[in-house]
Amino acid sequence: MDNSRLVKISKYLSKHLRHTPEEIGITLAEGGWVSVAELMEASQKNGFLFTRAELDEVVAKNDKKRFSFDSTGKLIRANQGHSVEVDLLLTPTLPPDVLYHGTGANTVELIWQDGVCKMSRHHVHLTRSISVAKKVGTRHGKPVVFAVDAAAMYKDGHDFYCSENGVWLVDRVPPKYLQLLPN
Repeated sequence: MDNSRLVKISKYLSKHLRHTPEEIGITLAEGGWVSVAELMEASQKNGFLFTRAELDEVVAKNDKKRFSFDSTGKLIRANQGHSVEVDLLLTPTLPPDVLYHGTGANTVELIWQDGVCKMSRHHVHLTRSISVAKKVGTRHGKPVVFAVDAAAMYKDGHDFYCSENGVWLVDRVPPKYLQLLPN
């Protein structure tokens, strides 16, 4: 499948598995799961057709591993990034000592005041990689990267979760745990 088709399907899945499942008539079950058959049927009824082979390829090749199948291959979900209410059934996990958050330079002052907040999402997204954080930051303008003292946060009682694709999730990062990295 050509890359543009892969991207188109991935964006469609992101929209409906993370933000607007009701728009195509699906309901996310506990864990964010939906039947592959139900998703494909609803998509077809809404004029967006894709094959199971295309779906398999999108899940396997998505660079951010945004989606996963359950062990049976009959259910699919977005791994994180939801704006709709869904319990992903994640277990609190001991984080690495330091994690990173990328954002745009225009938000630095606000972050120093309020910390990193989840906004319309379920969690703040963090990564182990400075380069990944910088790449995320470029989506918001001139990128900046904050180091997060995850060890201190965890010690102080903040819960961390790690999604299936290795993205670290937390409800909020207060300013006292942040350090702005030099560009």
